[in-house]
Amino acid sequence: MRELGRIVRLQIQRAALKTSVKPKVYDPAPLLAVERLAISPAGCLGQAPDGSWLVDIHHQAHPASRNEDGRHGVSVGFSGHYRVMRERLGARIAPGCAGENIIVELDRVVTPGELAGGMVIVGADGRAVLHLTMLEPAQPCRPFTGWALGREVDAETLKSALQFLEGGTRGYYCAAEGSGGVSLGDGLFLV
Repeated sequence: MRELGRIVRLQIQRAALKTSVKPKVYDPAPLLAVERLAISPAGCLGQAPDGSWLVDIHHQAHPASRNEDGRHGVSVGFSGHYRVMRERLGARIAPGCAGENIIVELDRVVTPGELAGGMVIVGADGRAVLHLTMLEPAQPCRPFTGWALGREVDAETLKSALQFLEGGTRGYYCAAEGSGGVSLGDGLFLV
């Protein structure tokens, strides 16, 4: 196994980040940073400061679940991706604003091919906590891209920005194999 980096942000989505009415609008306000996630094939739970567990919208138990098929209960992003998004799209881009559950510190872009064999989260004690299978890159969407640009743009600028966000720039949807608790500072390793 080869270490990619350390986990620097964990978060859950308490509600949808895009409005359901047209024109759809992106709002990262429902994101909540947590210090610990409980991850299972059903999705993520985030531990609140009072010790209670909050359900991520991509968990199958969430009343408005965005993961009915159980295929993408957790998502992973990288700080290097946020750096290139901020350089291209603007100052609104901050680590986690695209909604991934796990952000890993890594000063470069990670390609889908690198993650094809899967990932393992390793705890501070050096033991494997959880195996993740990369399912697919998160696809870019107009609401997120428009929000990131922070202004009305012409069709060609929007198209160019959407193409830039393809191929994993916005992170990766993953499936958990088994269950485990993930904390800030844990390592993410390639299998």
